[in-house]
Amino acid sequence: MQTNEERPSERRTNEEIVFSEPGVVRIEPCEVGEPGAGEVLIRTRSTLISTGTELTVLAADYPEGSQWAAMFPFPVQPGYDNVGEVVQVGPGVDPAWTMRRVGTLARHAKYVVAAVEDCRPVPDAVSDEQAAFFTIAEIVMNGVRRSRLTWGESAVVFGLGLLGQLAVRLCLHAGASAVIAVDVARSRLAFLPDDPRVHPVQAQEASVEAVVREVTRTRMADVAFEVTGEPDLLVGQLAALRNQGRLLVLSSPRGPATLDLHDHVVARSVSIIGAHNVSHPRRATLEDPWVAQRHGELFFDAVAGGQIDVEALLTHRRPYRDAPELYAMLLRDRSSLMGVVLDW
Repeated sequence: MQTNEERPSERRTNEEIVFSEPGVVRIEPCEVGEPGAGEVLIRTRSTLISTGTELTVLAADYPEGSQWAAMFPFPVQPGYDNVGEVVQVGPGVDPAWTMRRVGTLARHAKYVVAAVEDCRPVPDAVSDEQAAFFTIAEIVMNGVRRSRLTWGESAVVFGLGLLGQLAVRLCLHAGASAVIAVDVARSRLAFLPDDPRVHPVQAQEASVEAVVREVTRTRMADVAFEVTGEPDLLVGQLAALRNQGRLLVLSSPRGPATLDLHDHVVARSVSIIGAHNVSHPRRATLEDPWVAQRHGELFFDAVAGGQIDVEALLTHRRPYRDAPELYAMLLRDRSSLMGVVLDW
């Protein structure tokens, strides 16, 4: 049992990042928190900014009355890519968790409390910065798995932010024969892995459909991944698919989409599949063992083994107090930054 002198909640101060209103980022004091039954207190080491979800929320870039607005009323405590060290365990938690490095879906804060069942132990071979990508990786792994991509199939990834970049890498890891990677920003194409199976396309500079047709020998793509968040692009993305192909919506589109269900979906028998992180099964079963924690474990193993390189995606590592400046940079032009890790 820890003594009072050892209790971080009594000798530490805490700070967190807060979106106080649209476009405004502050560093604010907050309580350290006390771990309850089945919980641990974590001293944060690194967090990753989710340049998709967090920027959408910060800019309030969604329709009034949408689910976005309901989920993120201001003020918002953002973040869900947290890596830190367990400094205190709650009742019923094995003391062996103390001093372990873990990944959790906790917010951007110096100290956070998390359920021990939601902690992902980080192997020694994986750095804090690498580990901080784990939640993004879990989201993409779930999407690739739900897309049913299999060995030898071709894929198109529309949008090359963090999710899109990992989608390209995980499609290759899953056995895709070709991945056409599309973005409007030339700068993002430079982050793609150097692999002959990857075919970069700068949208508006080249015909995506023509490139897909050439790469696939006119068969068109088996799977397309929507990672732009722009609902107006869905019709063009469907055009890159073969008949009975699958469109996996990996982004969280900002607003309604308009398409002719008969011409674009029914007549071609294509499937549109959603893949939110919450579609991970809560408990592993024989039919579906791929819970989020197992995807996290798989990601750490792939990083440690050199199969997945996320360091190439890390463009900024800065003290957490620089967060307001970094978010302002992202609001001006998110294509100029990729992996942004805050050091706590």
